Amino acid sequence: MKLGFIRHGQTNWNAEGRLQGSSDIPLNDVGRQQARDAVAVLGAGSWDAIVSSPLSRARETAEIIAAGLGIELGRSYDALIERDYGQAEGMRDEEWEKLWPNKDGGGIELLDSVVARGRAAIEQISADFPGKNVAVVCHGTIIRYTLSALAGVQFDSILNGSVSLTDNADGPWAVRSVNGETIGSPLAQ
Repeated sequence: MKLGFIRHGQTNWNAEGRLQGSSDIPLNDVGRQQARDAVAVLGAGSWDAIVSSPLSRARETAEIIAAGLGIELGRSYDALIERDYGQAEGMRDEEWEKLWPNKDGGGIELLDSVVARGRAAIEQISADFPGKNVAVVCHGTIIRYTLSALAGVQFDSILNGSVSLTDNADGPWAVRSVNGETIGSPLAQ
């Protein structure tokens, strides 16, 4: 089974450097183009299904990709919702960093919780689509830290519209690429 994690396309809050987390912020036109660009990276005929987070930016990205790949849009999974940034949602980096360095406090969801949800989502998607190749549209933090936990190495930020690949061909889940870059290149820190 192969999972392709795609970070949703850009939103105005992404462009403004604001934390959006679990806030439901829509795609902008750049984000819609990033979703169309992801279709070429994913490749038609390679995917059996596409699922997403229920937040509108992820759902619309998945709709665009599903249409481009010629596959039906699948269900959404609550476990794929982005990290809840609590009181920091909507703030720019310089604002939240003064109040909650390291994103600790202010009702910000713990990373352990984010990773647990990411792993639970992988298990549920695997159960729902056994042996299938599934494109999964969700969010940067949940992708970054879930894949980091699977690989045992810390990855840098996940880019809007990028594709990261995992599979369980050898048994346990293995991360094959992040942001379109094959693992083994200098993207892990």
